[in-house]
Amino acid sequence: MEQRLEVAKAMGADQVIKVDTKDSQKLANQIKDTLGVAPDMTIECTGVESSVSMAIYATRSGGVVVLVGLGAPMATVPIVNASVREVDIRGVFRYANCYPVALEMVSSGRVAPDKLDHMITHHYELSNALQAFETAKTGRGGAIKVMIHCDQLETI
Repeated sequence: MEQRLEVAKAMGADQVIKVDTKDSQKLANQIKDTLGVAPDMTIECTGVESSVSMAIYATRSGGVVVLVGLGAPMATVPIVNASVREVDIRGVFRYANCYPVALEMVSSGRVAPDKLDHMITHHYELSNALQAFETAKTGRGGAIKVMIHCDQLETI
């Protein structure tokens, strides 16, 4: 966990918060205290029910929660809270139409390629795909993003 927070800082995050509770309202308050204000937009990338709830609680009234992460097909979330505070909830299918934008961001220099090296922590050949997926699942060795190369690994 600490390594991921350090990588986020190195990549330019203004604030990082170590999550040490599953209490969505408590965490939402911690986020607002850290930022000094409720965020206008919250991007939730895990799909975990408690995180989706936290995103709703943390976002300012009239703000937007974007759901990127896909969790269980059914979830209990504070929908009345979102409704009475007019928090828009938007779904995004991850990766859809993202690659062209991501490539443009790197090629234009808005995202430095060396920053990406901090995110891709493990490289595997296709023949070791099972080990790669296990590393990604467990986070073993401080894994953040695990890449499987379909060509020769020595070309990296």
